[in-house]
Amino acid sequence: MRILLLEDNERLNKTIIKRLESKGFVVDSFMDGQEAFDSVDNGYTCYVLDINVPSLDGIEILKRIREFNEDTPVIIISSNIELDIIRNSYNYGCSDYLKKPFFIDELEIKIEKLCHFDKDVIEISPTCKFFFKDSILEVNGIADHLSRKERLLLNTLLAQRGKVVSFDAIQAIVWEGNFASIDSIRSLVRRLRKKIPLDCIETAVDVGYLFRHFNNCNKL
Repeated sequence: MRILLLEDNERLNKTIIKRLESKGFVVDSFMDGQEAFDSVDNGYTCYVLDINVPSLDGIEILKRIREFNEDTPVIIISSNIELDIIRNSYNYGCSDYLKKPFFIDELEIKIEKLCHFDKDVIEISPTCKFFFKDSILEVNGIADHLSRKERLLLNTLLAQRGKVVSFDAIQAIVWEGNFASIDSIRSLVRRLRKKIPLDCIETAVDVGYLFRHFNNCNKL
C-alpha cells in the first residue's frame, strides 16, 4: 500500500514514516503543500494530510483529490479543533479527522480500517487467502507469489470490495500515475483471474471492475 503523507513537523513526519514503513507500507513524505499537491495523482491508496502547512493547505489538496478520486481514504490531521474547520474537512470529503497530539497507533488503526486491511491475511474464501504484505496468494495451501502489479491490483480491488473501481483509479494506483491502456488493464485482470479459484472479479462495462464478496462468487 502506498501512502502520501503531508506533515510539516519534521519530527512527527519521521515518526509516522518509521511506524508505517515498519508495517510494510510505502510512504511518500512531504512537508510542503504545493509539492504534495503536485504528486496527488501518483497512485496512492491512502492520503494523510495536515491542514496548516507551507504553500498550500491540506483542505485545498483534499479538494483536488476528490476531483478525480471519490473513494480513496483521506485522513486529515490537525491541531485545529474549530468546528468550521472540521465541518469543512468532512464537507470536502475527508474520510476521518485526527486531532493532534495523537498516538501513532491511532493513525495506523484508522489507515488499516479505512482500507479494510485490519490484519495481515485477507481471506478471499475458505481455501484462498491473500497475504498482502508478502504479495502471496495461497490457494489450497499452495503459495503463489504475485507480481507487483498483480499485488497492487488485488489490493485495490479488495480495499473497495463490493464497489466498482474505475479504470482511471486502477491506472493511478497500479501503474502509479503512469499511463496504462485499457488493453493493458484488461490483460492484468485476466492474469489475476486465472490465479483466483473463484469468479469474483466482475467487469463493469466501460467503467472498471469490482471484487464480489465470497458468497456471491462462483467456483471456476
